[in-house]
Amino acid sequence: MPRAGLRRLRSPRVWGPGGALLVAGAVTAVALTTGAGPEKATADGLPHTTIEIDPGACGRGWLHPRPGLQVFDLRNSSSHAAEVYLRGADGGPVYGEVEGIGPGTTRHLQVRLGPGAYAFTCLPDDANAVTGPTVRLTGGGRGGPAAAPITQHDLIGPAIDYQKWVAGGLDDLVHRTDALRTAVDDGDLAAARSAWLPAHLTYERLGAAYGAFGDADKKINRTTAGLARGVHDPAFTGFHRIEYGLWHGESAGGLRAPATALADAVRALREDWAQARMDPAALGLRAHEILENTAQFELTARTDYGSASNLATARANLDGTRAVLSRLRPQLAPRYPELPRLEAELDRTARLLDGFRRDGRWTPLDGLSRPERQRTNAAVGDLVERLASVATLCDPRRTV
Repeated sequence: MPRAGLRRLRSPRVWGPGGALLVAGAVTAVALTTGAGPEKATADGLPHTTIEIDPGACGRGWLHPRPGLQVFDLRNSSSHAAEVYLRGADGGPVYGEVEGIGPGTTRHLQVRLGPGAYAFTCLPDDANAVTGPTVRLTGGGRGGPAAAPITQHDLIGPAIDYQKWVAGGLDDLVHRTDALRTAVDDGDLAAARSAWLPAHLTYERLGAAYGAFGDADKKINRTTAGLARGVHDPAFTGFHRIEYGLWHGESAGGLRAPATALADAVRALREDWAQARMDPAALGLRAHEILENTAQFELTARTDYGSASNLATARANLDGTRAVLSRLRPQLAPRYPELPRLEAELDRTARLLDGFRRDGRWTPLDGLSRPERQRTNAAVGDLVERLASVATLCDPRRTV
């Protein structure tokens, strides 16, 4: 699939139903009265409290604590950008956070708080964290959900285990791309077409690692996006270049060089991977982006160069997603109550996609009925939304 670059969410985030962190972007668009206290009327009808996030005055301004739904106007009066967590006191769970608050700016965080003790933690760029005064709330109903933060250290073990799994997958990939090259070298295009899909799916199952594959991914799995001459551009290489030739009548002679280049690129990737080090912070985001890319590219046939195998690729991407989640499960289980539902929806979507493999052949996207297409898009879209919470939960948070 086309590879999206790593991105870090910068919108305010709060914990939503089920204990999942949600982006609270709507709050930032509300017109507010600058410096409004909890008793002032505001455009959104909620009480607002201005909180200082300067390291020398972190958390100052929370003079009239009250439970319930409210907005904190986080004002950065320092000369450095900062992020802020609202946590339970003494290093408790995170109830909400805002990242990337620039100097001299104010950002808004909407949360629902119940009885308990809370404190703001301010994390300036290139400086240690500072925790503000503890504020205790009494009365009121239940507050919103929260979860203990995950740190970079928590993700090192899962990342190492996943990296070893990828290494095993690369061994299989080398074997399968060698078989594809041999079929092309022998001039047996029917055998090459049979070998192409198993090899390609093996690579797709490694999707969570693509950020660490660097330029090798372009050699192995690039599309014609951005290429001036499209399928005839010399820079069009890898699986999709061979796919185009195999399903558009190209001769074996014309495919020998691309097949050799693909097999060589895969072998080089396996050698380089032995020395690579995955960024542990990327695991949660990759779990989300695998199926995000599936919805954007596979389920729109934008990566179909003749084999009509997009549904098979989508199914392989589900396997790739599971490979990541299985490593993150120890961290997610105590933090994400919706994890069993997510896993059940993965099972349901896998059964749905498996149903499109009939008599050993995968149904092309344009061979689906309208209801089948709608069910497929809805199932993958639902998973993308659920996995966004996994990405946010597994975004490592600073503690110092």
